[in-house]
Amino acid sequence: MNPADPNLAFLRGQVAGIILGTIFLFIGIASCVVAAVRRRGQVQILVWFGLFSGLYGARMLAQSPLALAVLPQSTWSSRPYVNNIVAYLIIVPGALFWLEFTQGLLRRFVQITIAAGSLIGIAGVVSLFVAGPSNAFMFYNHALAICYLLVIGAVLVVPRLSLRFLTFSSPVLTVGILVFAAAALYINVGGLLDLEPDLVVEQFALALFIFSLGYVSADKVFRDERRLLAIQSELEIAREIQNSILPTGVPDLKNLSIAAAYHPMTAVAGDFYEFIPVDQYRAGFLVADVSGHGVPAALIASMIKVAVQSAAASAQDPAEVLRILNRILSGQLRGQFVTAAYLWIDTEAHKARYAAAGHPPLLSWRAAGNELTRIESNGLPLGVAGNSDYAACDVPLASADRFLLYTDGVIEPENAAGEPFGDCRLEQVVRSNHACSPSELSRRLLAEVRNWQPASAPQQDDITLIVIDVL
Repeated sequence: MNPADPNLAFLRGQVAGIILGTIFLFIGIASCVVAAVRRRGQVQILVWFGLFSGLYGARMLAQSPLALAVLPQSTWSSRPYVNNIVAYLIIVPGALFWLEFTQGLLRRFVQITIAAGSLIGIAGVVSLFVAGPSNAFMFYNHALAICYLLVIGAVLVVPRLSLRFLTFSSPVLTVGILVFAAAALYINVGGLLDLEPDLVVEQFALALFIFSLGYVSADKVFRDERRLLAIQSELEIAREIQNSILPTGVPDLKNLSIAAAYHPMTAVAGDFYEFIPVDQYRAGFLVADVSGHGVPAALIASMIKVAVQSAAASAQDPAEVLRILNRILSGQLRGQFVTAAYLWIDTEAHKARYAAAGHPPLLSWRAAGNELTRIESNGLPLGVAGNSDYAACDVPLASADRFLLYTDGVIEPENAAGEPFGDCRLEQVVRSNHACSPSELSRRLLAEVRNWQPASAPQQDDITLIVIDVL
């Protein structure tokens, strides 16, 4: 066969279109599958890339009579529909892809392009199925694409505009976009003038563009992954540091049995607890809850640890302990605050004193009368006002009594109906398990809280719990 034979040239063009169309369609499907499996916000760029590549691949296959020949004849009539649908919709995932890299006015322009492209695409597809294959809205589609490509091309060509409006710098994508923009402008202008586009030019430009998009998409995902791994590593270190500032165990005190539970919602938490043992008969017990969650709250919890050292000399006076903590923390919390509760127990003198700063009440189980009492001696949360005063109250202390200090992470978790666990259920669990050891009560209470929430729901707040039995 003569190499110049027009039939051979036609066949070569068809084979190239089929191969590239298949590759683009496969790349598009693979990208969307990867994004669906990973289910992370930073890989949504793979979705837009996948949709763009997949749509273009489907269009190239639909434009090839040779590709259609292997399909049932009944599907051949769908070719104009596929071509027109892709032509109407292709600009939307392409613009969504670009939205990930733009900022300022250019980002606003891309958002307007997405909205306009969606409206034109919906109108075009509706008219397609109502009136049959037509170019009723194709003029507006071509005009929007030309305007969009001219703006993007101008930003890429002018370095000052690139620095101002783009969040990336990639020569690979810049070259790919400029080549594709030139080809797309040629094709869209030809569409406006009813000229037959050169498929070889379109295929070459599209291949270069798709591969440059794939390169940048993969590079962005890998950079995000590395950044995420670095953040996770730093959070792990922060968690270890925070664990180091918490008590390693409970103090060994005469006539007291103590159990403590600490369950952060995230890697680091805003809950804090501390024991201040003075001797084998006397100790102070502090529980604090920083507003908010995560790293900011954890940093403030670390500040409380330092502040407690300054208050240790006044451990026997709960009101003074809270005043010292408030004075140190005021002006340092940047709009956040801390609730706290402090219980002082002296088993030798059979005395206990309690004070709190905006914290949930202390629960006291009196064995003599099988009575559970809520003890509130609350002032303002720490950090709200530097000159806040706190009042302490005396608490009865006898053998077989029990005290429960906790943060609001115990009572605030909600069930599927949005109902909080609440004070009443907490008190019911304490009453029904009054004969259990402190560690067993702690375990059962935490189990009740977990069972209250939907099985698939994550922990809703940091949880800290201290149970103290008088022997």
